[in-house]
This record gives sequence, structure tokens and C-alpha cells, in this order.
Amino acid sequence: MTAVFAPAPTPPVEILAVLSLLCPEVVRDIEQNWNASVSDYARHLWRPVARPASGPAIAARSILREVLHQRLGAIMQPEEIGNILEEFEHRPVIQSGLHCLLLMDRITFDALLLAWFGAVENGLSAFFGFMGTTMTMETIGREGPGWLDVGDDKVNLFGMGRHKLCRKSVCAAGPVTLNRRALEAVCDETDASRWLGTLLASHDKVFATAADALTELNEDLVAGWDRSGMALPVLIDDRLAAAAMARHLDHDGGLLSRLLFEPARRRRLEHALQEAASSPFGRFLPNATAYFWGIREERVRKLVLENGQLIEPDRPHGLSIPFERPHLKQALLDGALLPDLFLTFLVLAILPRVRVVGGLRQIGYVALFHSILLAALDENAPEERDLAAELQVRENAWGTRVIDEKISVREQLAGLPEGAPFADLLRQYRSRTFAETTDDLKLVRENARWCKIGRASGL
Repeated sequence: MTAVFAPAPTPPVEILAVLSLLCPEVVRDIEQNWNASVSDYARHLWRPVARPASGPAIAARSILREVLHQRLGAIMQPEEIGNILEEFEHRPVIQSGLHCLLLMDRITFDALLLAWFGAVENGLSAFFGFMGTTMTMETIGREGPGWLDVGDDKVNLFGMGRHKLCRKSVCAAGPVTLNRRALEAVCDETDASRWLGTLLASHDKVFATAADALTELNEDLVAGWDRSGMALPVLIDDRLAAAAMARHLDHDGGLLSRLLFEPARRRRLEHALQEAASSPFGRFLPNATAYFWGIREERVRKLVLENGQLIEPDRPHGLSIPFERPHLKQALLDGALLPDLFLTFLVLAILPRVRVVGGLRQIGYVALFHSILLAALDENAPEERDLAAELQVRENAWGTRVIDEKISVREQLAGLPEGAPFADLLRQYRSRTFAETTDDLKLVRENARWCKIGRASGL
């Protein structure tokens, strides 16, 4: 008798067709790992990346290494830094799409968990995660970085009045301390003392900003959940991107200086930005500010470029910064400016040839940022022509809400061994396939932006 084997499940063709319109590199990842385990998918995302080959890419990688070295110097011994940066040279990957929230936020936890899997499965001692910090402390009612989700209630994390929470941005609000009384009350009433104890250990510490507090507390939480230290999370944010951008502006002949400050080059760049915004994929683009965000009175401010000045629209006494290289560089170093998402992804990922792993909107706008840069390059300049050739390979991947548990983090951790829940979760996800975990790409199927793209394209 001849055995009959059922064919291996395949991903939904219509969804892959839609994704292929903008980011075929993401589709290749899905196709190659459809029946693989989630941990194998994570291993695949943290695979090696070709080293920079063109002049601008090599320079951008050097700058990124400098700012990462500085960040690592704040949390580890010098002898450890070289090893981590050498690992990063071979597998330069940044998990983006992390919210600047405590890891008790379900989506943030699940995204960081996938990154931890990727690092562990590749034998890395550390991994990098980007946490955006430009949002306000309270985004909508009782949600946002100022709130701690304990599963059945929300705790005001810093004890800050709600009128302040909605008016202050995470990267600028400070100094802050933890709301000890509220945390202790939760600890008395719940079974969550294991992770609340990690927070209460810092109850008397004064943090310079809320972003600093969330970064340090999240690193402490992971250390408690991975006591063997299998992979260390290194959390970076917009401020590291600002430091990298300032170093790019050190050089008047650097690519970003040319694109921003040579009038003909900036016109070409702005034309590329407008073309992308008016394309069928324009709904993916974040275009809320002109190249940079301003920071004033503990709040991130939208800026527009008028008459050679970055200004706050309709605020005569707001920020006003000359759009000139020395002024912008100093404002970045002083904390008065942060790069927008376009410049952030240029300096952290696209130019230094780093794979960036993010969510369903991000895989769209990173692909667009990539195409915008290509359109702005001058093919008559040899080093820009070399960069254009290098950019034919996009390092853009989906990794936020691939793991998308519908239960709270507290419920996910319940019953797992103390000190080793991450290792236990890794064992579980080694036996769950990518197809099963994503429920046949249900999240993509239900995503409003991708659905509109599919309908507009007749798919």
C-alpha cells in the first residue's frame, strides 16, 4: 500500500499578494517559515546581514556603533561591550515596534519575547530593542506609558495627575518616581508579587525622565524573568537616534547633510516624500512633522519648516530653530529636537544596513522610506550610486504581533517557574508553528491599511 501524505499547509495566497506589493522581503520570510516553529522564525529574523559596502553605509554603521558603544557603556563593563558590538556586526538587527510602556503591556511583552527568542536561538549575548518615546504619558483614557496594566486594573505608575499625564511626553517628563503606595496596594491584593517586587526595588529612585524609568524597569524585569542571563535586552530610543543624527551633521559633506541643506538636493528629497505620500501606499507614512520634533515644556511639538526656520505652527512664542547644520546639531545634542521617523530609520537601520523588525504598519513605511531615499540619491555621484546598488536588498521584517496572545501578561506568566519564565515560554514556542501562532495571518487579513491596499489593487 502506498502511503498518502497530506500536503504541508501553505500561507493564504491573497494576503501574500497584497504584502508583495510593498514589501516582498517580508513575504519571503513568511513563506520560508510558514510551517516552522515560532522560535525558528525568530532565529531566521536574527540571521546574518551583509556588511555595509558603500561609503555612506560604512560611515553610517560607524556612527551607529559609536552611539551604541556609549549606550552599552552605561549598563555594562568595558570587556563585555566589544563582544556585543562584534555580534552586532554579523547580526545587526533591531526589534522596533516596541511601545514605551512597561512590559506588562501585552503587545510590548510579546514583541520583546520574540526578540529574546531570536537572540537566544542564535547564541547572542544581547539584543537591541527600539522604544519610541514621543507619545504622551496618557494617550487615551487610562492608557499609555503612565499606566501599569495589572490584568484587571490600571495603576497610575508615577502618581502623576491625569491632567499632567496627557500633557507631558515620555522622553521629556521628569524627574519622576514610582507611585509606591499604589504599587504596594496592588502587591497586597494580587498574586503578582514576583514582578511587582522588581518594580518596588526602585521605589525610592528618582529617574531623570519617564523614558529612563521605563527603560531601566523593563531591563530589570527581563533580568528577573531570565536569571540565567541568556540574552540581555538593550533598549534604545529616539534620543539615541538624535545622538546618531547629530554625528551625521558633524560632516557638511555627509549624505544627510547634503540631502537636508543643499537646496537642490532637499527639493529632490521633498519631491520624493510627496510622491510617496500621494501614492496608493501613502496611508502608511507618518508625516506629522517636518524632519524633526521639537521639545518644549516637557512636551513633544509638531514643527513646520518656514523661511529657513523650524517653528511650531500657530505658536508665535514656541520653538524657532534655524534650519542650518550647526543649529540643528546643537539642538539635537541639547535635547530640544528629535528626528522624525524617517530620519530615525535612516540613521538606525536603512543607511547602516541593519535589519529592522516591526509591526504591520512599520513594514509598510520602512519600505517607503527605503524607496524615498533611493529616489533622492544622485546616480552621478559614485558613492551614492554604490549605495543605491546596495539598497536593492531591503532589511525589513515583521516581528511585532507575530506572537499576539489575547490574555494579559500576568496570565501568561502565571504558573511559570520563577526566574525562568522566558526559558519556559521558549520551549512552548518551539512546538508552535508560525502558521498556528498567527492564525493563518488573521491579523494581516483584518488590518485596515492592508485591506484598503488590497481592494485598491483588485486583489
